[in-house]
Amino acid sequence: MKDFNYLENVDFAATVCDKDGVVLYQNACARDRDGDVAGKNLFGCHKKATAEFIRQMIATGKSNTYEVIRHGKRKLLHQTPWFDEPSGPVAGLIEIAIDLPEKHTVLNKDGE
Repeated sequence: MKDFNYLENVDFAATVCDKDGVVLYQNACARDRDGDVAGKNLFGCHKKATAEFIRQMIATGKSNTYEVIRHGKRKLLHQTPWFDEPSGPVAGLIEIAIDLPEKHTVLNKDGE
């Protein structure tokens, strides 16, 4: 099978860290946003409270989703654990950051 990086050329930032907070992967959008931080520990670039929240997500396996305004743009961020094995321990976190347009469609559960 051809080696294909599914997230490299999408229009959202994707960053993956291991359970110790070391950045394992960033797609092109994340590198444009944050610079190339692969191999660095993300706890060094977050406030103490945020770093503790990240540690709790890794410890509990819980996800977090929120909106933020950065540099005048609304963003939707989703942080979720990833696992080496389906029922194994948390191996790290994946963060996806999507720029939200000023106006966007909101559908109900029936797609309306």
